[in-house]
Amino acid sequence: MEKRSRLALLIGPPGLYLLILFLLPLGIMAVFSFRAGTIGDAQYVFTLENYQEFLAKESFHRLLWISARLAFVISLISVILAYPLAYYLTFRAGPRRILLLTLLIVPTWTSYLLRIFAWRLILGSSGLLNTFLLWLGIIDKANPILLYSRNAVVITLIYVWVPFVALPIFAALERIDPSLLEAAADLGCRPWEAFLRVTLPLSLPGVTAGFFFALIPTLGEYVTPLLVGGGQGAMYGNLIQDQFVRALNWPMGSVMSLAMLVLVIPLLFLFTRVGASDLMEF
Repeated sequence: MEKRSRLALLIGPPGLYLLILFLLPLGIMAVFSFRAGTIGDAQYVFTLENYQEFLAKESFHRLLWISARLAFVISLISVILAYPLAYYLTFRAGPRRILLLTLLIVPTWTSYLLRIFAWRLILGSSGLLNTFLLWLGIIDKANPILLYSRNAVVITLIYVWVPFVALPIFAALERIDPSLLEAAADLGCRPWEAFLRVTLPLSLPGVTAGFFFALIPTLGEYVTPLLVGGGQGAMYGNLIQDQFVRALNWPMGSVMSLAMLVLVIPLLFLFTRVGASDLMEF
């Protein structure tokens, strides 16, 4: 009984927090998805028309697929860029490791919007990129080459996620016993063979965690595409925001949000099956 009381005391507050701030709003949104009309209508009529309309609009499905593909590319590139960074911090930085790790995460202490606006200035007509290209003579006049496009969204989000992706990879690499690499060298493995046979397999839980840490939030991203993507770089999250804010069509926005949730749940299940058991040891 004492153990059960302690367990209830520990799990109770987080469970209540999850119920009030996640499950309850999710249930309300599910109820709204069956409501007919916009939020300003006085009558509460429940219907399946919102789901039928969503299934009939291929533009919604296309944008959801594009957003999922962009999220996958952004997460993959973030892992590719973050892995060498984490590897250097673990095996090559030496006593400067903590200092360099701190410098890596310092930008994340700054406001997210400020960092996005900084990239908007960099990619703009009078930004650093155009100034550099003008100095090289590649272009004749200033022009926002990448701004307000999906390429701008990809570049900005990769910059945002690389530090977060590097941290779990760094944690996984730190857990590797150096004696394993020494044993591999004694058995005749060259450095690249030791990396492929020892270091990379043992760091896969961190790679998996970093990949999903970037993938799942990017699927619902709407602030970055709004600020640096414009009309050409809009993602599925922007479409949901328009339904809730501009069109005041909360039922359709709820349906679209639930559709994204249906896409995210298998990813969460895959993450828990692939990496969570190993990550619990960190």
